[in-house]
Amino acid sequence: MYDIAIIGCGVIGAATAYALSHYEAKTVVLEAENDVADCTTKANSAILHAGYDPEPGTRMAELNVTGVAMAKEICAKLDVPYKQCGSLVLALQDSDVPHIEKLYKNGVANGVPDIQLLTADEVKAIEPHVIDTVKGALYAPSAAIVSPWEYALAMIEVAVRNGVELRRSSAVKSMKKIDGGFELETATGTVQARYVVNAAGIKAEAIHAMLGTPRFHIHPTRGEYYLLDKSEGARANHVIFQCPNELGKGVLVSPTVHGNLIVGPDAVRVEGDDTSCTSQGLEFVKTTAQRSIPDINFGESIRNFAGVRANVDVDDFVIEEAADVPGLIDLAGMKSPGLSSAPAIAREAVKILASKDILGAEKTNYKDGRRHIRFKELSPEEKALLIAENPAYGRVICRCETITEAEILHAIHSEVPATTIDGVKRRCNAGMGRCQGGFCGPRVLELLSRELGISPMEVLQDKAGTNVLVQETKIGGKNHD
Repeated sequence: MYDIAIIGCGVIGAATAYALSHYEAKTVVLEAENDVADCTTKANSAILHAGYDPEPGTRMAELNVTGVAMAKEICAKLDVPYKQCGSLVLALQDSDVPHIEKLYKNGVANGVPDIQLLTADEVKAIEPHVIDTVKGALYAPSAAIVSPWEYALAMIEVAVRNGVELRRSSAVKSMKKIDGGFELETATGTVQARYVVNAAGIKAEAIHAMLGTPRFHIHPTRGEYYLLDKSEGARANHVIFQCPNELGKGVLVSPTVHGNLIVGPDAVRVEGDDTSCTSQGLEFVKTTAQRSIPDINFGESIRNFAGVRANVDVDDFVIEEAADVPGLIDLAGMKSPGLSSAPAIAREAVKILASKDILGAEKTNYKDGRRHIRFKELSPEEKALLIAENPAYGRVICRCETITEAEILHAIHSEVPATTIDGVKRRCNAGMGRCQGGFCGPRVLELLSRELGISPMEVLQDKAGTNVLVQETKIGGKNHD
């Protein structure tokens, strides 16, 4: 029997696994998809919010400010792309000014460092592309941008290195109480654990409902985005928000850690994990963003995507042992600022479990830290040394992002190995560039087939069922797929 089973390996589950891996408790992570960070964590704005938006006194307010400070340290330790670029909330009309003043007071109350109100001239001095009629802005220099999937991946990699077991493609089908804990039926077999941490994202309510009656209700909410080419990456120097509303923080314009520009999202309630993009939603995102920065060239869009976040019917995160199911720890309603708060949320889960005398001793031989070689960022001398040691570094597979064969091979053989084309992309950026894998995709497929010892017909683009190649057969003298 495991001591702790974590359901879900998005950023919340990964952060919890990373925190728990410092202790002797026997921990397993059960992820429904065939890869980690493959739902909400991979499809969001990639923002570490400063913490002025949550109402003072809420768990969100406390954990946002703490979590974003922890994230800075974790990203440095685990070599995760991170940039503290700061954020602006624009007052686009006179009626917005009282709102940013309220956010300023929230930020001061929440302990957001160095927060300040800017005049219109001060805004234009640091963001020349912002609309000329801007009235002012709230400036929070502690806000940052991150690679969210690599953030989660780095934490679960280190957790696995230190003894946490990760089971992918292991959706939980049912749960029941047994003597001393729980029994979970998963897609890959039965798991028994003394405690269960519910970090299942938009499915957190359904997971709790297998054992009891949750006090929260998840409203899955889709947000659609534009990802623009690096030629548009300098259009914004900071994360640029408009005044938020009841559905979220609104449409933003932001640089990414990879040098692109991201624009979005809208907010539409959906059933389940509906990540389809719509002409209506994308047009809304485009026209709304142009209120902030009119000259964005949307003709440079290289990809549209959508993510679904776990909006919830309570006004705060749900972080607690379930009153009706002792031993079940809910980490639910992880809408924004969930990514920002993740390590602080994980620490709260550890506190709950510590009170149950389940963690055991802290490990004295913990192997922390992570080094990720990014060939294109190295000096000519460093590149030459690497190629001399391993000629695969001299073979560029992804031209747009200058990703080498050696980096792809490392992704396939890492502590949490890539098994799909998109899994490779999330680990080393192959396919993230202007052509979105049009050039390197077939070569990545070949490498996956060779290294995993599977037929090219079995290689997936991403989730189960997304086979890239299909076989033509003849039925009745006619060709069929």
